[in-house]
Amino acid sequence: MKKLMLAVLVMALAACGRQEPELYTIRNASGMEASITNYGGRIVSLLVPDRDGQMRDVVLGFDNLKDYYPEHNETDFGASIGRYANRIKDGRINIDGTDYQLPRNNFGHCLHGGTRGWQYQFYEAAEQTENSLKLVRVSPDGDQGFPGKVTASVTFTLTDDNKLDIRYEAVTDAPTVINMTNHSYFNLSGEPGKHDILGDELYINASNFTPVDDTFMTTGEIWPVDGTPMDFRVAKAIGKDIDADYEQLRNGHGYDHNWVLDTSGDDNVVAAALYSPVSGIELKVYTDEPGIQVYAGNFLDGTVIGKGGVAYGHRTAVCLETQKFPDTPNKPEWPSAVLRPGETYTSHCVFEFGVK
Repeated sequence: MKKLMLAVLVMALAACGRQEPELYTIRNASGMEASITNYGGRIVSLLVPDRDGQMRDVVLGFDNLKDYYPEHNETDFGASIGRYANRIKDGRINIDGTDYQLPRNNFGHCLHGGTRGWQYQFYEAAEQTENSLKLVRVSPDGDQGFPGKVTASVTFTLTDDNKLDIRYEAVTDAPTVINMTNHSYFNLSGEPGKHDILGDELYINASNFTPVDDTFMTTGEIWPVDGTPMDFRVAKAIGKDIDADYEQLRNGHGYDHNWVLDTSGDDNVVAAALYSPVSGIELKVYTDEPGIQVYAGNFLDGTVIGKGGVAYGHRTAVCLETQKFPDTPNKPEWPSAVLRPGETYTSHCVFEFGVK
């Protein structure tokens, strides 16, 4: 009864516009710690040990939760993105013969769920233990133009071997599309005011990628990475080829592309890995999704002031977004993002931290 009364109170406050961001902290037995806010389902801080056993915060963010509000900073830092991560061409989708127009908030396309995607909306804390947190969002029919009432959840769990396990689920009462991801900006040095990510070593388990035009929209093609700056099958410094004379790097202003993973949906196989020579911290990514978007912070320009008063400069962080391919709703030959009543959408991502 108490839980029911609390839920009713939370809903009433939200309806009155009085919902406030809350911060939840989970820890494992190894001392790793993640702080997460219900506003946008965002990872605010992530403390992991470096090669000397010192804890470093490896994600960008803000000291004040209200700084995540769009009137202060329009960022995706740490967010649980929905309904659809990445871009949808012209903000248009067609499901079962019905057209839907979504916001066109990025070069004429719909990016990360629209102008006010889930990164700018509240989740509710449904369950919390010492090492896990489950957030739930009920997205009404017509939210940012998407059809169907969707109930989605994201569960964060810190395991004792320093893995941040993220599981997404969603159900709908009408056919819709969904593609969730986490949009943390990683700087494994833990010192984004001193170190960018160009010297960090990146590995991507992918023989192909999806090229983009100069509006960052996928063309529908799949190209091999062989012989191009997009080849990370052997780990190399992010900065080694990022400014090479290559059309795809010009179109993306650097790396901002989806790689077609060679993992065949096996979330026990490493999809990507990132290593900081500064801290010795290594991050391995596992997923059951077919793709991963790697964004190297090309649009960070020092105007956003983050934690500790640090100005987040150009290429201060890298995002590793596990996902279905961009614009999948308009490319039926790619793995489908359609969710129908009676089905359950699931997605799994693991960020595993260690040192070497």
